[in-house]
Amino acid sequence: MKRASRFVVASSWQLMLGDMRIDTAAVLAHAGLPADLFHRGDAALSPAEYFRFWHGIERAAGEREVGLLLAEHFKAEAFDAPIFASLCSPNFNVAARRLSHYKPLIGPLLLDVDQGRNLTRLSLACYGAEGQLPRALSLTELVFFCQLIRFGTRERIVPRVVQLAELPRDVAPYAAYFGCALRRADQTEIHFSAADAAKPFLTFNAAMWDFFEGKLNQKLADLDASASTAQRVRAVLLEALPSGEASIEAVADRLAVSKRTLQRKLTAEAEGFQDILAATRTELADHYLKQSKLSLGEISFLLGFQEPNSFIRAYRGWKGVSPSAFRTQVH
Repeated sequence: MKRASRFVVASSWQLMLGDMRIDTAAVLAHAGLPADLFHRGDAALSPAEYFRFWHGIERAAGEREVGLLLAEHFKAEAFDAPIFASLCSPNFNVAARRLSHYKPLIGPLLLDVDQGRNLTRLSLACYGAEGQLPRALSLTELVFFCQLIRFGTRERIVPRVVQLAELPRDVAPYAAYFGCALRRADQTEIHFSAADAAKPFLTFNAAMWDFFEGKLNQKLADLDASASTAQRVRAVLLEALPSGEASIEAVADRLAVSKRTLQRKLTAEAEGFQDILAATRTELADHYLKQSKLSLGEISFLLGFQEPNSFIRAYRGWKGVSPSAFRTQVH
């Protein structure tokens, strides 16, 4: 996944904090950031400053819970373009994958989306700072995902699992909001049923997404200008494989180049598209086999295969053993 070293401070932050009645000056003071931060057109935060900013929000909020304040004052227009654009998606699965792809434009967070036959799992991690995600940030992110699916579907969707490293001081209001118990775990995650994650978004707007996509992709391109073509192809494949859009034509389209141009650039780097596809699938397959209890059918689906036998034959060709045998070896 892409990573960034600086994050632009959007003016929408000031609007959201004002709506939540959190003193902006107090936030910046607690975070040790310049008092005129929001008035600087080019202001940007390092990962460490970003997390200090969130600790500042938590301290300025006092006894009030930031995550629940977000749920109360959730307004699509108050968010950055990648988040607003996610509401244009046809369903939550697509919205989550888009958010994962454009997360480097928002903050030093890695969003992993596992879309299976029974559930969609969102997992959060941070980079650029030591320790766990700030508690307020973890809770706010989980509330945001829940609010996003409810806002898009106009239904009170209840997640299957909500877990994070540090539980809130008062769990009851959050349990009431989510509609399920919160549990403590090392990984920050939220799970939704496959049926709920696939429900149509009433906010779906293909024309609006077309408007945003080019601008967002350009921002990512600027962010990742030093990345090789092979790295960019792999990044697209990581997002596209679960949807089955893993052809070179589909990847070239996502990278806004022709198939011939993509092939020429890969050749210049002594890379081949099929080799990158196989390597990406192998890496993901090993991850799923080691770290999850997903069935071979579910893993096959996540890797973009039409049916499990195709995955099993391919894996045997990659590794010389069946996926079941590999899973037995590593457990």
